[in-house]
Order: sequence, then C-alpha cells, then structure tokens
Amino acid sequence: MSRLKENKTRERRIEMEIVVDAYNAEERALGWYYYLEEVLTFPFKARCKSKREISPLRVGQEVEVIGMASEEECVAEIFVRLRWRGVKLAVPLSQLEPLAAQPKIKEALADWHYWVGRGYEF
Repeated sequence: MSRLKENKTRERRIEMEIVVDAYNAEERALGWYYYLEEVLTFPFKARCKSKREISPLRVGQEVEVIGMASEEECVAEIFVRLRWRGVKLAVPLSQLEPLAAQPKIKEALADWHYWVGRGYEF
C-alpha cells in the first residue's frame, strides 16, 4: 500500500489536538481513543471500504456504528462497535467510511484514515 502524501494541516491538528503530550504508544492510543470518543456522535452509518481478515464485513456493506469498543480493545488499533447479524461486534475503524455524517465526524474519520494511511502507529 502506498503512503499518503503529507497534509500539513492534518498533521498539525493531529499533533496539537490528538497526540499532544503523548510520549509513548499507550499515550498516543489513549489520545486517539478519547479524541474519537468525544467527536464521534453515535449511531452513524458507514460503509466498509476494505477487506480485513479480522472482520466479517464485505467491501460495500453498509453498517450502523453504535459506539467505541473498549479502551482495552484499542491499544494497537481503533475499533468501533456495531450490530451485525444480531450480535454486537467490534471492527477496525480504518475499515469504514462514514455515510452522510456530520462534518466533524467525517473530519475525525479522515484524520484516522490519514494516520493509518501514512503508516503511523501508536
């Protein structure tokens, strides 16, 4: 997968609002977790944009995101909860794109996709 081109505005927002004062992987993970928990308004509709071995979702499938997964589930990657075939399931946020969501939700998800697309890790 090719790395995304650097976006200085997005880099600055991530550095100053999300991972500010984060000195290790755990602090960066918590910074992302709490930023997304604060900005995302649940529920919201999303579409699966990529296949992942750890997720049953198919590309193009639409889902309703109902919340963040627990902090413990988000130490290496951000996961969100949804109802899928009658059960609650956590899937990677990087797998989803928002549908008709509020601008702040779209921006937050775009920030996360940018972080992942640049190859950054906690």
